Parts: sequence; structure tokens; C-alpha cells
Amino acid sequence: MKWSDTREIGEALFDLYPDTDPKTVRFTDMHQWICNLDGFDDDPQKSNEKILEAILLVWLDEFE
Repeated sequence: MKWSDTREIGEALFDLYPDTDPKTVRFTDMHQWICNLDGFDDDPQKSNEKILEAILLVWLDEFE
């Protein structure tokens, strides 16, 4: 997975943290969780707020 795989990452976060409300997660924590995902293979420095927001929206959609 790369940072551009926002849907796949958001779904993976939901699968790992199904009881966590994404609105309560700090971007710094989410960034670390993403970097620790099995199959994630991208430069941690390449993320930005726009990418994290896109991932969060997918996760939120799955959560709701």
C-alpha cells in the first residue's frame, strides 16, 4: 500500500479499529497506525494533511 491508496488504507484502519470513532483520532496517531499496517510500504514523510483527511473520510464512511 502507498499513501495514494486512501480507500484501501481507510478500510484497513476500520478493520483493525472497528470500535474506534475516527473523529476522535489525532492525525499523529493515525499516521503511525498507517505506517504500521501490514502491507504498507511507502515513505512516512510523503504523507500530508490532505492525504490523511482523505483516509479519515473513508474510515468515517466505513464506521458510520
